Amino acid sequence: MPEPAPRKVALFSGHMIDAPDRSSPRFPPDKEPIARRAIEDALRDLEIGGTDLAICGGACGGDLLFAEAATARGARLELYIPFDEATFLKNSVDFAGDAWRDRFFAMKARATLHIQPDELGPPPAGEDPYERNNLWMLAQGKRFGANTLDFVCLWNGQSGDGPGGTRHMMDEAQKAGGQAIWLNASKLWG
Repeated sequence: MPEPAPRKVALFSGHMIDAPDRSSPRFPPDKEPIARRAIEDALRDLEIGGTDLAICGGACGGDLLFAEAATARGARLELYIPFDEATFLKNSVDFAGDAWRDRFFAMKARATLHIQPDELGPPPAGEDPYERNNLWMLAQGKRFGANTLDFVCLWNGQSGDGPGGTRHMMDEAQKAGGQAIWLNASKLWG
């Protein structure tokens, strides 16, 4: 039996925790408590709860903080990753340590995991898998109607390290309409 349509869909995009060798800090690990509180506050303000759906990637940092906060509020969770699980973990989780890997698996156990190459096939030539993942999450968030979608973004306002980052998702989400809550990392970190 299909699950009921959610009252609201909360879609998230945000920075990963900085790798230990990152030259210009973007989300230093010591800022995790600040980011967690900001995400929890945004979900509280949106009144996300047990009749709602949360959609995000599964990367260390913002994605997993959002997933944890949304499931703590009782929301259903869908995780979308752009590669097979082993590749995704190597690229987007493992560099931050075993605790983040454990958190990924804890959220995976509470979520429906969507793996892009399994569900959509390989990306067409010239298409970036991260941008494709952003567009996929956005489309899945809008499947219940654009008026149910709210976007939460943990972002410093700058261009990312490559295509398909948080700036791309912010641009696409704003085009789609709905409410966008920008948790400006530059301001949050002080």
